[in-house]
Amino acid sequence: MTQQTPPPARAHWTPAKQRIFLAALVETGSIARAARAAGMSRSSAHALRHRLTGTPFDYAWSRALELHAARLADPFAPDPLAPRDPAAPSAPKPAPVAPPSRR
Repeated sequence: MTQQTPPPARAHWTPAKQRIFLAALVETGSIARAARAAGMSRSSAHALRHRLTGTPFDYAWSRALELHAARLADPFAPDPLAPRDPAAPSAPKPAPVAPPSRR
């Protein structure tokens, strides 16, 4: 009796791989590099996006590219992904204006 070996497992886009891909996409702006970071191919990334059109993954892909472009456009702007300190003011407060004096 011959024993058959199962076919090699195909790589699948798990939720963890999708998160890795999206994080790398923000950093690199490159679909090919982001897919490689997730252990997947560029073509499978495009196929996944096509299959998930209109889902949160599709919107996150677009947003990742927007964030990457924003970082490139103004490298000195605050990082939109940096954690925010809730106690820190979002903008400097203007100096208080003294009420007009009565004479």
